[in-house]
Amino acid sequence: MSYTVLIPARLASSRLPNKPLADIAGLPMIVRVARQAARSQARRVVVAADDPSIVAACQAHGVEVVLTRTDHPTGSDRLAEACEQLGLQGDDRVVNVQGDEPLIDPALIDACAELLARLSDCVMSTAAHPIHDPADFANPNVVKVVLDAAQRALYFSRAPIPWWRDAPAPATPATHVSPALRHIGLYGYRAGFLREFPRLSVSPLEGIESLEQLRVLWHGHRIAVHITPDAPGAGVDTPADLERVRALLQTVTP
Repeated sequence: MSYTVLIPARLASSRLPNKPLADIAGLPMIVRVARQAARSQARRVVVAADDPSIVAACQAHGVEVVLTRTDHPTGSDRLAEACEQLGLQGDDRVVNVQGDEPLIDPALIDACAELLARLSDCVMSTAAHPIHDPADFANPNVVKVVLDAAQRALYFSRAPIPWWRDAPAPATPATHVSPALRHIGLYGYRAGFLREFPRLSVSPLEGIESLEQLRVLWHGHRIAVHITPDAPGAGVDTPADLERVRALLQTVTP
């Protein structure tokens, strides 16, 4: 497929210092993520780093990397700068893979890119999977998404949506109608829109929910959503997450 994977990587992390350089089975985590993303059909995988130490780690293992500014407020801003450096624009497709997801499914990356190619009226694509646990449905840390008939996002929220008015118990998913959907933080973009995104004003809904994708909907753009049956492999946010992934990949060859 003719698309590019961009992986934003920040050295600072409050819960896991120097996270991109954390060793996982003999390789820095950012290299593990890039190699996993390279198993997709993307024509190019590029890390967008904010520190020379990340650049050095990538170069040592043959991973393409660009050095971006340190003062970007969001990962989207960092990706917009990377698009400029790489000359990506217009309808060039970009998939944003987070730099702390060494278990990301390459097929899911391809699905986001393919959906964006198919739905020409959408500037972004993302993914979601069914929620089966009522505790997840009620959990504000689990972001939910509701779709229209063509699988375009209507709204993202930390609240339990859609709300089943006649549920036998509060905050119960209406699974007899259609499954509630958990949003997966994987994004496809048209490069022209990604370069425009940092200039869009922050929406009130984005401020309330603390969800950046609501800025896109607020300004009248469309987001296509790929539904996958299963949850993706969990990312690495904490030292405990890091140890779990290390245990899973301890027999993998560097």
